[in-house]
This record gives sequence, C-alpha cells and structure tokens, in this order.
Amino acid sequence: MNSADALLKTLIKNGLEVVFANPGTSEMHLVAAIDHHPEVRPVLGLFEGVVTGAADGYARMSGKAAANLLHLGPGLGNGFANIHNAKKARTPMLNIVGDHATYHLKYNAPLTSDLDGLANASSDWVGRSSSPDDLSFVGAEAWQAAHKFPGQIATMLVPADCAWGETDNVGKKLDIQGPDSIDDALIDEAFKALSADKNTMLFLGGEFLDEESVTLAGKIATASGCRLATDTFVKRHRRGAGLTKVEPIPYFSELAEEFLTGVESMVFIGTRPPVSFFAYPGKKSFLSPEECKLIELASPFQDGKYALHALSDMLKGNSIDQHLIPENDVQAPTSGELNPTTLGPLFASLLPEDVVVCDEAATSGFFVTPHAWSAKPLDWLALTGGSIGQGLPLATGAAIGAPDRPVVCLHGDGGAMYTIQSLWTQAREGLNVTNLIFSNKAYAILQVELERVGALETGDRATSMLSLDNPEINWVSLANSLGVPAKRTLTVEEFHKAFSDGISSEGPSLIEIVI
Repeated sequence: MNSADALLKTLIKNGLEVVFANPGTSEMHLVAAIDHHPEVRPVLGLFEGVVTGAADGYARMSGKAAANLLHLGPGLGNGFANIHNAKKARTPMLNIVGDHATYHLKYNAPLTSDLDGLANASSDWVGRSSSPDDLSFVGAEAWQAAHKFPGQIATMLVPADCAWGETDNVGKKLDIQGPDSIDDALIDEAFKALSADKNTMLFLGGEFLDEESVTLAGKIATASGCRLATDTFVKRHRRGAGLTKVEPIPYFSELAEEFLTGVESMVFIGTRPPVSFFAYPGKKSFLSPEECKLIELASPFQDGKYALHALSDMLKGNSIDQHLIPENDVQAPTSGELNPTTLGPLFASLLPEDVVVCDEAATSGFFVTPHAWSAKPLDWLALTGGSIGQGLPLATGAAIGAPDRPVVCLHGDGGAMYTIQSLWTQAREGLNVTNLIFSNKAYAILQVELERVGALETGDRATSMLSLDNPEINWVSLANSLGVPAKRTLTVEEFHKAFSDGISSEGPSLIEIVI
C-alpha cells in the first residue's frame, strides 16, 4: 500500500473530512491519495494564507480540524499569518507540509529551508516522518495533538519519499484529550468575590462564549450583580437579541482602561487578564486596575463549563435580568444615503437568524457592530490574532464548516487585498458568503495608530504609505474577475436589495460600501 494512502486512511478514521490545499511537487502523492478517497473534500486555495485562514473558519464552525496541504518551507511561511491567528484562537489545525525527499535534502536545492524551524515557530506540536512505515502513525498523533482541548496547531513534515514509499502500516484512531480540571478552591474564592458587595466582573473567553455559557453567565450576573465582559476579539461568540450580552472590552487601551475603571475583583474563565494590543508612550500595557483582585479561575485549557455551572449553583442563579438581554428592536432606515449613521441599523435588521458573521471590519466596525447586538441570534467570529487578511478566508472556511447557514464577511478594503484570492475559492465551491467591503481607500486603522504612537510630525510621504486611492481599487471588477457577482452601493435602497439578494443566493457575492 502506498504510504500516502495509508496516511489518508488514518486521518479519515480519526475524523478528517476536508483538505484545504495549495500543493507542489513534493506533495503529489498526497494529492493522488486524496483522489482515491472521495469521502474527503479537497478545496483549493490560490494562496497559502487562504488555505490556513479557511481551515481556521472551518474548525471554528465544525469543531474539528481540516488538513492543510502546504508546499515546503515557503508554503508554510506564506500561510504563517493565518496560522498565527488560528493559534491565538486556539483552533484545531493540522498542517501537512511536504519536504524534499530525505536523500535530496543534503543538496540544498532552491526550495530547501529550515522547515523544522518554521514549523516550530508556528505550531504547538511538530512531528516529522522518517520513513513510509511511520507516516500514518505520525498522522494519527498529529490529529490527536490538534484536537487537544481547546485546540492546537499541529504540523507534520512529510519528506516526499516517505509519502511515495510502500507500507503495510495504518495508524489507529486515537483518543482526544479533553479540558483539564480546575482547582475547586478557586471556585470558592471566585464565589466569595462575586458575593461580596463590591464592583466585580466576570470575564469570559475562549470556548466559553457559546449559548450555554453566556446563559450561565447571565444567571451569575443576575444573582451577584457583577458585570460581564470578554476579549476584544474572540474565537466564536453566540450573541444577539434574546441572549445574554457579554460585551467585548474596547480595542483602544485608554478606552479599555475607562471600561474597567472601578472594578475591584475580576474572575476569568477561558481567558487571561487583558493587555493593550501595542505599547504606547505614556499608556498602560496591563489594563486591569492596579488595586483589582484578579482570580484566574479557569485557563483556556481548563473546564470552564464546570466553573460556570458551579458558580451558578452556588449563587442560586435561576433567572436572567432583562437589562442583560438585548431586544430585537432595530429601527432600520428605509431610504436615503448609505452612511455610517444609516448602515449599522440597516445591516442589523437584515441579518437572518443563525447567520455566521466573520468580522475584520477594522475601523468601519465602529459603525456596524454595536447595532448587531439587537440582531437575531447569530455566531460572531473575530480576528483573534490581529494579523489582517483573515476575514475572507475565515468566511470561506466557515461556509464549508456550516454549509446550511449563510455567512457574512465584514472586511476593510486594505485587509481584504491580503487574501483576495478567497473570492475565487468561494465561487469555485459555490459558497453562500456575502462579502461586505468597507471602502475608505486607506489603511484607516494605521492612520489612527500613526497619531496614537506619538510619531513625529508627518507629511505627504508618510500619508502615501497608508493610502489606497492611487490607483483606486475597482472592487466590482475585481470580484467579477474572480467569479463573484458584485455591486457598489451608495443608498439604503441599493444596499437593502444587494444584501437581500446575496444572502438568499446559493453562491457568493460582494458588496462595496463606500465610507
């Protein structure tokens, strides 16, 4: 039996269903093996950043890893940014990276690189096959490592001769490690803090923003009077009308400090105390109030559900105060100019129930996302690692991971150009993704940051490095060239029709929104 076939059989046995790929010569036997196994869906990405970002979105929605088929060190390097984002989200991901044949490495061919170093820099677990006989065993271990709670980046390195050789070995299905247990003494400490007559905050993150978790948090907040908060950018957040609102802290550090002012105790479940995204002259990096008591009850790797249930039981939480639950009371405009004032409520009113929103709107999100709390219940996926160019591939993978649900991607124009090839994959796969491109013709967030870091007085040359208006990007033509129908909207009526058509269509669409 061909060892590449043995690897695929092993991964399928462990649960593999989708392979995102941008393969090269060293992976051709793996490509052939995929052809032999119709139960695996192959999805081609025209750039490795699309492959890795799509695998992140798929895993966030399906709960399991895809396999990414990448070519040597440069292929892994091209996918690094969205591997970074997935690593910060703690998403299960399996990278299969082809390498030169074992006997060919010594010749230092043009594509030879420090592949092991690159893999270790981007991964939580790395394994290298040394022969056809061990390949499927390495694959089973990689799958197991990727799914260690709550999820890890596992990268297996496959020399070409280890994939094309013959073997009789097929790996076993391995057990997956669940969450670590938590210290019951910390539950007692958290209970005392939440029961005290003080300004307290329950801070959720990671895996614990699903509907069950936010409902438990609502009961805890009602019983104790604590505030609820989460990280600025989260892996997957169940939110909307009728669901307990767990509010992300603001992105800008000074606004985050203000948000946390006066909090005397903070209990963390599934995340850690918040820090500023960057260092700024004269501003804090560690954002919790200096005198605040911090109780890290459950790390991202521990059983936060157990902690939430325990606290709810101890506090006798059996109801949720209505002030914690947004209502579906969006007052949407019906006509007029499409602008920052009209766009937010219009967008929220048009979102169907159970839509998946992938958010990389950047500065334009300030106009849209606050209104979405009053939309019908949905799942919100965010840019967890801060490396832009995630939104379009994330939405692509999410649509494959949740094929019965519409997906909406919110994207700034600058970030969208990083992985614009995602549109081609959406068209090829016939995915129901409605892509909203906020076109302000600039890296607007960097224009803000230029001022906030206290840079010296700047002029036209610095401004030109953050501008996208020369030449102007034609989003409609660009999307059409990649097989995606597109429209430019300037009025409420135009956006209403374009969005409604996009959501109801079977394939992808793109809407340019001029900001």
